[in-house]
Amino acid sequence: MNPNLSIAPLLQGFFTTRLMQQKQASAHTISSYRDTFRLLLKFLSRRLRRSPSDICLEHIDARAITAFLHDLEKERRISARTRNLRLSAVRSFFRYIAFEMPGHAAHIQRVLAIPGKRYTRRLVNFLTRPEAEALLGAPDLATPLGRRDHALILLALQTGLRLSELISLSKEDVSLQAGSHVRVIGKGRKERCTPLAKRTIRVLKAWFKEPWCSKSETVFINARGEKLSADGVQYIIAKHAKAAKTKCASLAKKRVTPHVLRHTAAMELLQAGVDRTVIALWLGHESMETTQVYLDADLAMKEKALARLEPMGRKPRRYKADDALLAFLKSL
Repeated sequence: MNPNLSIAPLLQGFFTTRLMQQKQASAHTISSYRDTFRLLLKFLSRRLRRSPSDICLEHIDARAITAFLHDLEKERRISARTRNLRLSAVRSFFRYIAFEMPGHAAHIQRVLAIPGKRYTRRLVNFLTRPEAEALLGAPDLATPLGRRDHALILLALQTGLRLSELISLSKEDVSLQAGSHVRVIGKGRKERCTPLAKRTIRVLKAWFKEPWCSKSETVFINARGEKLSADGVQYIIAKHAKAAKTKCASLAKKRVTPHVLRHTAAMELLQAGVDRTVIALWLGHESMETTQVYLDADLAMKEKALARLEPMGRKPRRYKADDALLAFLKSL
């Protein structure tokens, strides 16, 4: 292996050629990978006492990557899931190097062999109907900002859009005519349409007529007329969740985030009897296994199943046919 092989051209080729040109990765994916390598290069720069541009491929070996991941867990207190996401970005880069530099196969395979960390998969957090209504009632509808926040929360609860989809939503993506829906491009650059309920249509129509909103092509904007940031949406939801706790005490035990609103939309569909495949299409899930977490979290569904079971220790009842007259009426 060439000990002086700089990492800079390889990393630049990975982002421009592999991610942007060949894979046409989403802005969210590129941003996530960029942050991973910024953290990695800063860590190696401190460790090796050399500038990031002077770091060579030999410096980024399995031992250095493992130390980097350990440092993230210890210093930044990241979760095992976030650690695995950082490792996934590094693996993607080394798979790219495997094609570009096959002579470094042994070095690359040692990095690719670093295992992901196992973690406890907790039940998804979601809002009950009273909690969702309390959150919707928190914004002050007498102000433009309050009306914006109310429209944003309602749309998130009804459609289950991801945070990135909410903040990038433009007016062209929203149809409020017959067959009202929102059109978004989600993960994996998959386009999907989600229908809108009458309540959501009414609120969005009123919001679009606001003088403040009419000047922008983006649906949700900040006080400066610019597109809301991810941090801005998280702040808005956290602020109103805190206010809603005074009306709904159970919210005090929950951390309400934009993704919790997405979970809530999924649970509303599930509890209404919507098939799991339809929910997967509604949310834009890549596989049915992702939708399975909502079935795991639905305690009410499990309680109904329990009610159908015979209690342990009780003698099973024998089948008894319906009364002849009732059977006739039932057959009509």
